[in-house]
Amino acid sequence: MTAPGETGLDDPYPLTEVDCQRFREDGFIRLSGVLDAATLADCEREITALTLAHDSHVSVPMEARDTYSRAFIQVGNLWTKGAQARRLTFSRRLARIAAELLGTRGVRLWHDQALYKEPSGGFTPWHADQQYWPMASGLSVTAWIPLHAVPLEQGPLSFGRGSHRKRIGRDLPISDESERLIREAVAREKIVEVTEPFAVGDVSFHLGWTLHRAGPNTTDRPRKVHTIIYMDSDMRLAKPANPNQELDHRTWTPSTLVGEIMDDPLNPVLYACSASGRSCGPQSC
Repeated sequence: MTAPGETGLDDPYPLTEVDCQRFREDGFIRLSGVLDAATLADCEREITALTLAHDSHVSVPMEARDTYSRAFIQVGNLWTKGAQARRLTFSRRLARIAAELLGTRGVRLWHDQALYKEPSGGFTPWHADQQYWPMASGLSVTAWIPLHAVPLEQGPLSFGRGSHRKRIGRDLPISDESERLIREAVAREKIVEVTEPFAVGDVSFHLGWTLHRAGPNTTDRPRKVHTIIYMDSDMRLAKPANPNQELDHRTWTPSTLVGEIMDDPLNPVLYACSASGRSCGPQSC
């Protein structure tokens, strides 16, 4: 049962056709009131404990890390490690939003991960997520779920508006080089960078090819974020095009062969529309 004042993790969110159209044009959207404070607080306690327990950089001083490692602590497949993490990752509310934004009849899980930016943690370089993913289409979307309010000083995501329509940085992993080359291309192509603070309960969604980055965390508090990566429920495995994609194949969908639908046990369907159409919006399902 959902307590008074809480938003159920399986309740539909009032997404509109305007929201979907804006998402497809911009390549991202930040939605307000998606999750309530009580749910986030419940999930944050376990996710934080799991993240710290599995942090491989805990004993490495910040100044001794490379740019990638200074950007955030990263722990994946939290849903396999704790009940509250699974509860959030398997939220039908979030998965339905993802499917409606993509305009697909369903979505399955690619993987989840914690992205914690420590106090004094560095910036996250410009990049496109799907550079890492051996997917046969661009029908993938990441839900970026802060577990608390994120002011500008803590490094919320910045998005390149409409950048998913450009072929910029698609062969560049996260690095100082990706920051420099994509920053130059963003300026050259006059792509607008959008950076906004996140209130409690805000969740953003961005396409796999949308360029994004994040500023440093200049506060004395960690920026705690849970992310869920969704893909079309009919997504097929493409032949890995680089070493990062080969690694992700082995890590996130190990039993899937090239050309097959990614139906590995690690990639469950999180939402399936009962209607036959693929149009976005609450009326479609």
